[in-house]
Amino acid sequence: MRLKKSWRQKLADGKDLPRVEKISGKMSKRWGEGTVVIPSPLEVDEIMKRVPRGKVITINEIRSLLARKHEATIGCPLTTGIFAWIAAHAAEEEANDGRKRITPYWRTLKTGGILNEKYPGGIKAQREKLQSEGHRILKKGGKYIVENLRRALIQGD
Repeated sequence: MRLKKSWRQKLADGKDLPRVEKISGKMSKRWGEGTVVIPSPLEVDEIMKRVPRGKVITINEIRSLLARKHEATIGCPLTTGIFAWIAAHAAEEEANDGRKRITPYWRTLKTGGILNEKYPGGIKAQREKLQSEGHRILKKGGKYIVENLRRALIQGD
């Protein structure tokens, strides 16, 4: 019987990534021509770790940083989001083991500053962590967003 991988094992599993590929097929209809970087999970985690208290970053900003790093046209939207989710769960696993310094995943938001319901503890936990760092969270329709996103973004310095 195969044991289920922990979140930290999933985060460390590089799967021969990063890799830069030509944009083709269905992707080219949405993203145009050029290249896409498929990052490694640890690359996404490293960017998330650099976001200081009181600041936030969005998945799109992470994708832009990865594209620049690898001289690609875009960062892969699907894998970047999945790897941020894995990093969040790996960090929570570390916290549950008593580690104090973990990846501050709650500072990584969806496009437009939307909180991520798939992070550990859902919207409620992410909202509480962000509010404890001085952010105001607004409800717009069914979504929760960080107020004054431009000012809060790490790139906005």
